[in-house]
Amino acid sequence: MPDLSASLSLLTSPAILFFFIGALAALARSDLAVPEPVAKALSLYLMLCIGFKGGVEARAAGLNDDFLIAAALGLGLSAAMPLIAILVLRRMTRMDGPTVCALAATYGSVSVVTFAAGQQHLAAIGLPAGGYMAAVLALMETPAILTALIMLNGAGRRELGRRRDILREVFVGAATVMLLGSFVVGLISGQAGLSRLDVFVGSLFQGALCFFLLDIGLTAARRLMEGGRKLSVVIVGFALGFPLVSAAIALVLSRLAGLELGDAALLTILAGSASYIAVPAAMRLAAPEADPGVFVTASLAITFPFNLVAGIALYTAATTWIWS
Repeated sequence: MPDLSASLSLLTSPAILFFFIGALAALARSDLAVPEPVAKALSLYLMLCIGFKGGVEARAAGLNDDFLIAAALGLGLSAAMPLIAILVLRRMTRMDGPTVCALAATYGSVSVVTFAAGQQHLAAIGLPAGGYMAAVLALMETPAILTALIMLNGAGRRELGRRRDILREVFVGAATVMLLGSFVVGLISGQAGLSRLDVFVGSLFQGALCFFLLDIGLTAARRLMEGGRKLSVVIVGFALGFPLVSAAIALVLSRLAGLELGDAALLTILAGSASYIAVPAAMRLAAPEADPGVFVTASLAITFPFNLVAGIALYTAATTWIWS
């Protein structure tokens, strides 16, 4: 059964409350705004903290079989789920091909901020995951995009130059470089490096997460007001239902693979998330004709709030119940 107190602790955490403050401000048409350079800096800072602390913890624990299993499951899920999503969307909707592929990539890739919220929730209930899960997060961002690009472009030679630009954007994009780069720095410097950056990656993290989620709340509500009319009942149902399917598949695979409880819970949370940073950046190059009013709005205004309100607690409770 879901733990009501754990769910309430997530909903009443300062970071989540700031998300709702931002959403309410946008719905009230307030002029509150976070400047774009500040929002980008906060995003990079959060990825630096997640990656660096993950590298430190991974060094302390050792890159063991648990990490290799979690990484293999994460890569497989990210590569395969867009194929399932495309089949579902083609059967249930009449959307154009580029938008279908973009939406499928969105729900195969993952959300850094959902990962951060999931980490905080697991730590609050005494169920921490291995630090190497930060590397699993980074690894899960790109396979979904590559799968969608293959489905979108086929094997046409005329697209070769554009594909090279897309692959470069995916593999050396800011999110990938910052997450993997800071993970490597943490892995090399270890506890000694953490002691030097303790305040920067520790105490300041919660405040930055609050500020970032305030901006995300503003953006999500404004996206919903601007693009909400493009979200049919089917798309809203997909945005709520497909993450549950992905999380359920991740949960079963984690159990079969013998992952530790904390790692399984965080992998399930990741599988139930949806990208709103990496995928839009890649699709701007890959499929400029894809409609962001559908795939960005679905992820940011429907799935992300759902995960904050109920998804993270639900995935954690389901994992705990199956492992008990």
